[in-house]
Amino acid sequence: MNIIRPATPEDAAATVPLILDAIQDIGYQLTGAATHEEAVERLTYFFTREGNRLSYEHVLVKVLDRQIAGMILCYHGQHAKAIDQPLLDRLHELLPDREAVLDQEADEDEYYIDALAVSPQWKGRGIGTELISAAEQAARQQCYCKIALNVEQSNTRAQALYQRLGYETDKHRTIHGKRYDHMVKML
Repeated sequence: MNIIRPATPEDAAATVPLILDAIQDIGYQLTGAATHEEAVERLTYFFTREGNRLSYEHVLVKVLDRQIAGMILCYHGQHAKAIDQPLLDRLHELLPDREAVLDQEADEDEYYIDALAVSPQWKGRGIGTELISAAEQAARQQCYCKIALNVEQSNTRAQALYQRLGYETDKHRTIHGKRYDHMVKML
């Protein structure tokens, strides 16, 4: 089996670690988790439920040899506030004494690639490129003309990939205290 398909709640065990690998410490910010185990548990909670930013309904998975080899999480920026609200509500429940704030990642006029990751055993086989292409196709099918992502400024390997695929830096963002390049591609 060699396909890219929409994720299902049953994909959580294989997909959530990839999401956490992609978003790293942002996963702790989004979930209020203090440990890796807590982050996985809380990301799984959101992944298996609809109507939130981390839901399976925003994820495409690449399946190779009946294993999830990679994932990409995307949504339209105009929906970002609405799909972040369940995360904020949960943070308020878990951390009532702290103000819960999520940094803006997506602009309202773009289809946004929130997270992209490939399993270590499948790296170097073009899976990330295939998933980006699938996200671009999904954006076009939904009549969106712009796709974007944020890449950590220190991640030169990823920046080179995105540039090769036609993405250009249009501005810089700070997300969870780190500097990112916001890269866009017109479709």
